[in-house]
Amino acid sequence: MAFIDEAVIEVRSGKGGDGAVSFRRLKYIPKGGPDGGDGGDGGSVILLADPAIETLLDLSGRYHWHAANGQPGGGKQCHGSKGEDLIVRMPPGSIVFDHETGQQLVDLDSPGARWVAARGGRGGFGNEHFKSSTNQTPRSFTPGEPAEHRILRIELKLIADIGLIGKPNAGKSTLLGAVSRAKPRVADYPFTTLHPNLGIAELPGSRRIVLADIPGLIEGASQGMGLGTQFLRHIERTRLLVHLLELEPADGSDLIRNYQIIRAELAAHSAQLAEREELLVLTKADLLEGEDDRQAARELIQRELGIQPLLISGVTGEGAAELLEQCWLRLRDGKSAHPAWPESAIQ
Repeated sequence: MAFIDEAVIEVRSGKGGDGAVSFRRLKYIPKGGPDGGDGGDGGSVILLADPAIETLLDLSGRYHWHAANGQPGGGKQCHGSKGEDLIVRMPPGSIVFDHETGQQLVDLDSPGARWVAARGGRGGFGNEHFKSSTNQTPRSFTPGEPAEHRILRIELKLIADIGLIGKPNAGKSTLLGAVSRAKPRVADYPFTTLHPNLGIAELPGSRRIVLADIPGLIEGASQGMGLGTQFLRHIERTRLLVHLLELEPADGSDLIRNYQIIRAELAAHSAQLAEREELLVLTKADLLEGEDDRQAARELIQRELGIQPLLISGVTGEGAAELLEQCWLRLRDGKSAHPAWPESAIQ
């Protein structure tokens, strides 16, 4: 399935049905009186965060989303039927903007969250509604309220506990495939991963962690270089960053410089993101010959960056269990609480 994280749709609610003008006409009841029924309410367009949906693919392939109109009232006090609501399902983490003004309207940040994007028009009153002791033959009615219409831009930000970040070919997809049932594409060339992948890692004791594999970042990503800002936003909802650093970069670059580049891009994209707690992980430990090499790698990072790194191999599974336990402890202890939403996101 293609991963689509942006879509523009047009929504329109249903128009309310008109009220009816009718009089009761029976042979033996000459003064039957008014019996025009009310019109039915129009259907609403409702956006729903459905955890079974993972992408905005369905929305990108369909522009018009229209709810049904309410039916007009009829004689014999018959009220028009209500128009059926239209449910538009999208992944949790979808943010809705007014396409014309750019204003954020709602953030569907949890499964089951819903929002009425276009409210159906109320049905009009039939002439039965206007009868009184002084007006026994009213011919008045009200039309149904008009439909609501708007154009929306939907933007998806994945929701995950852990965000796996690093330069292309740092081993993010390999790690995700090793600790979860996700099947990301893995190859020995840069930018193998073209869209974020989600995986659920299961730990002993019925514990679970949701991980997001973010496509590789390069210098200038915050200005749109490489995969650019297209996927940087998916890291914003994660509670903890796991920064994967290739011990022996295939392109011959310096691993310390690689770390600094990614950190600079995070800071350029978002100050809050740059302050998010991070675990530094050295990958591809299977390429090292012995414990002496492993210790030398740890000491290099400690000396140059002042960080005590973990050492893993996505191929052999070395260090993966320890990494997950470290992630779980930090999430559990609340040291990586979900970042507060900016005031602009609170409606």
